[in-house]
Amino acid sequence: MYIEELKEGGVVKREEKFCDDTCEGSLAVSDTKRALVGAGARALFYPTLLYNVVRNKIQTEFRWWDRVDEFILLGAVPFPADVPRLKALGVAGVVTLNEPYETLVSTSLYLNHGINHLLIPTRDYLFAPSDGDIDRAIEFIHGYASCGKTTYVHCKAGRGRSTTIVLCYLVKHKDMTPEDAYDYVRSIRPRVLLASSQWQAIQEYYIRVKNTDSDVCGDDNSLKVVDFPAENEVSAFDDGSVVLVSECDLDGYDESIESGLTRNEGLVDLNLACRGVQVARQAAISRLSYLWLRYHSTTQKLSTKKLGSIGIDIHVY
Repeated sequence: MYIEELKEGGVVKREEKFCDDTCEGSLAVSDTKRALVGAGARALFYPTLLYNVVRNKIQTEFRWWDRVDEFILLGAVPFPADVPRLKALGVAGVVTLNEPYETLVSTSLYLNHGINHLLIPTRDYLFAPSDGDIDRAIEFIHGYASCGKTTYVHCKAGRGRSTTIVLCYLVKHKDMTPEDAYDYVRSIRPRVLLASSQWQAIQEYYIRVKNTDSDVCGDDNSLKVVDFPAENEVSAFDDGSVVLVSECDLDGYDESIESGLTRNEGLVDLNLACRGVQVARQAAISRLSYLWLRYHSTTQKLSTKKLGSIGIDIHVY
């Protein structure tokens, strides 16, 4: 079965599954039906707006807007009298997803109050913002959030179109799944409701975000490329530096220790333990005794010195 979902700016065909014998065709939203939905939305705008206003007046839980994030307000279409209130709440940007006949506040009025206005006209009910419009809105919101400022995202009732944008923002910048984001927003604003095309747009956006993240980060099993420092950033080896080893550092390194172990088989374990302690002590002393000396000549060579039964040759390259 093929399902065609309407998105603002075109028809997107999707293949869902094959029909069984009871299917009699494809489910589609034609251009004629799209026009009828648009006409119905226009006719119902003021009656439904009045309904929302009345409920807002008589029901305290029916709020005109809700804060769903530190820097996001989600709500219904604002009236001109709401602009100063939004400004007082720290709103620096407004994302409007209404068509022109639904927009009650002009861009100039927002600008007069120092509020930037992003218009994304989207048809009501069955329609979702396009991928490009979603990207623009997310960038707009995140730009103000990065500065510690709030954005008001609204459509007519703050239920579908504006919720689509807010959920996409939570998916990208709060690392939520679409389901988690929807449950979270619904817990704050219970009357949110998405059309199938709007939910589909959120799911597609989630896939796009995940694919982008995987392209940037790569798979865990991918080859890690190590960046080596540039040649001019590498310090040249100082061939005038040597390690001075004193005679006391070699004290106790005697072959007789090893031979003694073989002669006294009854004390093998004890000798091994003592030898381990002695070697650890000598290694610690040797490390602390490293004194770095600098010589001005690059051709000097240290002669070989015989200490006990151990010979050490130290050269400078």
